[in-house]
Amino acid sequence: MKCLTLSPVLAAFAAMALAAAPALAQTSAGASNSKRDCAIGYVTGVAGSAQSVRDYLATPERDRIRYLKDNEIQCKIADDDSHASGCTGVTLLKNEKVSVYDDSDPATTAIVVRVELDRGTYPVIIVAPSNEVKCDE
Repeated sequence: MKCLTLSPVLAAFAAMALAAAPALAQTSAGASNSKRDCAIGYVTGVAGSAQSVRDYLATPERDRIRYLKDNEIQCKIADDDSHASGCTGVTLLKNEKVSVYDDSDPATTAIVVRVELDRGTYPVIIVAPSNEVKCDE
């Protein structure tokens, strides 16, 4: 029975290649899933300011309806009534068409959606849990 021996250079190269393979696989798989490939989507569920959405998700399931009622979305309206900004609180969206703005946070996705406020309906940039944002097909 013959044993194969590798030269020290080939042995070092093989060891580096084997060590790097899992890291390369993880990076390429993570890169393909980290960004949405869509600009338009639909959201069904809670959306609002980043802090309010985090607070809502941290609320026990039995208290979430109360949280929604106690923390309704409120925004500042621009002087020219063209848009709203500086939103706090949350709102419940039901299959609302949205523009996917940014998904750099792994847990939430920033969206642009028209929201009903005291003075009318305005486009706002808010966040929704990433799992509630479905791309338009």
